[in-house]
Amino acid sequence: MNDKKMTLFGLAWPIFIETALFMLLGIVDVFVLSQYNDLAASAVNTANQAASITAIVFSVISTASAVLISQYLGAEKYSSASRIAALSIVLNFVTGLIISAVFVIFNSQILGFIGAKGDILRLSGEYLSIVGGFMFMQAVMNAMAVIIRNHGMTKISMYVTVGMNILNTGLDILFVAAFDMGVTGVAIATSFSRVAGTAVLAVVLFKKVEKLSIFRLLKPFPLRDIGDILRIGVPGALETFLYNLSQLVITSLVLNFLTEAELMAKTYVQSVTMFFYLFAIAIGQASQIMIGHLTGAGKTDEAYRCGFRSHRIALLIALGISSVGALFRYPLMGLFTENPQVIELGAMVLIINVALEFGRSTNLVLIACLRGSGDVFFPTACAIFSNWAISVLGSYLFAVVLGMGLNGLWIALALDEIVRGILMIFRWKSGKWKTKCVVKEN
Repeated sequence: MNDKKMTLFGLAWPIFIETALFMLLGIVDVFVLSQYNDLAASAVNTANQAASITAIVFSVISTASAVLISQYLGAEKYSSASRIAALSIVLNFVTGLIISAVFVIFNSQILGFIGAKGDILRLSGEYLSIVGGFMFMQAVMNAMAVIIRNHGMTKISMYVTVGMNILNTGLDILFVAAFDMGVTGVAIATSFSRVAGTAVLAVVLFKKVEKLSIFRLLKPFPLRDIGDILRIGVPGALETFLYNLSQLVITSLVLNFLTEAELMAKTYVQSVTMFFYLFAIAIGQASQIMIGHLTGAGKTDEAYRCGFRSHRIALLIALGISSVGALFRYPLMGLFTENPQVIELGAMVLIINVALEFGRSTNLVLIACLRGSGDVFFPTACAIFSNWAISVLGSYLFAVVLGMGLNGLWIALALDEIVRGILMIFRWKSGKWKTKCVVKEN
């Protein structure tokens, strides 16, 4: 794929829709079951928390293969790109099979570890044994989507996600409302939609992008490629893991020190702001593809300009949307509750959140650009420091010690994002990432 044929908008808008729909996919299951049985809805939500851990495992291979494929394509080393594609499918399939086996055999122990008990444990185990058993299909689907997307064909995975949402919703309604299958019906619907999505992506991949013969490129087995995948993928996965861990610590602080009204306001604000940074996620992923192609082709000056152009666009959109959210903060909070105290608390946080989105949009785009160039250790090191020294300690200092409550918590989160964002701007400006291109080493 020639990088000249790629545009930020052309790559980003399908990724935006796909990301939004993928987030919706899990919400639909819980919503349909909530009309059937509140306990069943809670059980599925609990099981999905356990299943979400696998995203970190799969991200090691997916993140690295995305960088390697885009750089090899930019360097016009098509055979190497195909070899990485084949390797990523095989590694994801094997890893997925292991995880599926673990979920089928040890689902009760896993769910018990995260606190599920009684009927919640029974129902969530019923769901996880089915959905978890087909997790290897999700792994293969992720690998194929990454390959297709990094060839510039972002619309295809979007169309597949749209189809999966429609199929999943229809089957949810059929199995739960018509056949009264409850949790089992939702689990079957989710698994079947993933199998269907994987099948469609496989047909597209091996008809339009690659040939089945790419698996012959794995002989002799490319151990060096595995080293590259681990070198690129592990830092990103570690960053995600430690971020999630820091959020658990912050959640513990919140549960112990904030009032019930503040907890409710936090939940509602997070539901609103989730849509504020979807654009930045899409622009970041699109930028990573473009930067990978450009650095692979040796066009580092063009990549430099592309990174800052993407950052400016994401920043303007994020600040625009979050400012509108701050302006209409009372009506937005009123969508969730009529409690005046909760509305007032959430409205104040939505004002603070404008500053947070400045940092968050910067991080989502420039960290993706750095990864696309092969510069993975600096963002991870910054994230580890900032998450714990600013986000966690700051949350305790502002929210608890200084008694600022939910406002203090959001100030700490905003400072974390802003400090990291400034560091990412300086890193991109320094140009040190220009020496990190993997294909120059091979």
